[in-house]
Amino acid sequence: MNDDWADDMAEQNADRRPPSRRIADTLREKIEGGEFAAGDRLPSERELAATYQTARNTAREALSILQTEGLAMAQHGKGVFVRDRKPLMRLGSDRYSKRARDESGLSPFRIEVMKQGRVPGTECRSVTQVAPPADVAERLDLDPARDTVVRRENWYFADGEPVQVGVTYIPVAVARDSALATEKTLGRGSIYARFEELGHAVTRSREEISSRMPTPEEASGLLMPPGVPVLVVLHTSFDQNLKAFEVTRFVMRADLTGLDYRIPVED
Repeated sequence: MNDDWADDMAEQNADRRPPSRRIADTLREKIEGGEFAAGDRLPSERELAATYQTARNTAREALSILQTEGLAMAQHGKGVFVRDRKPLMRLGSDRYSKRARDESGLSPFRIEVMKQGRVPGTECRSVTQVAPPADVAERLDLDPARDTVVRRENWYFADGEPVQVGVTYIPVAVARDSALATEKTLGRGSIYARFEELGHAVTRSREEISSRMPTPEEASGLLMPPGVPVLVVLHTSFDQNLKAFEVTRFVMRADLTGLDYRIPVED
């Protein structure tokens, strides 16, 4: 018996990881080490089964683990490939540009994603009226025990993949009976065009950034692999009178998102 083969088998027998996990971990190390680069095809189920002397369904499960973790993606009829993990950047300094919105008729997110050569998608899943969360009420100068806000829940996609969820809170006194309070689809210019029609042009914003682990609902909806945190951006918009008129809580996959801010230095 070949001594090297015997040593390998002894090491595998001492390893308590399931065979599929062991194969996935080895492939992950090769991806992270640069042996497999973005766009490279990974070994097929047949090749992995032969290399690791295992069943094809075990090899299939190993490849599935890498896809679940966001490291690989399957292309029908071609195989499984290493994903390009270049993050989607949040361009904080110019994403709310009025000129860009007027010229394109698009929302800030769509403009931002298209700038980066990707295909944007958005889905408004609900429009309701609720009491504001305490931190939102504080930023909008509302009383959470008395005041009501319009709550708009939006999910955001890049190249068909969910990358973030945003929940927007608008004082009822601002939204009134406009489309902001009643419609999921807001038309050309999206939400900030509708705010301008109501007399609230965004002139300044504040973004508070933190991180945490996702809730089970966030992890499921954003298709997040285990162990990946989320970035939370609490965005507040101020109008021409420096009055806060909306707050949006963005929850983003930290492994797929980057933040890019260019900020003037105050005297």
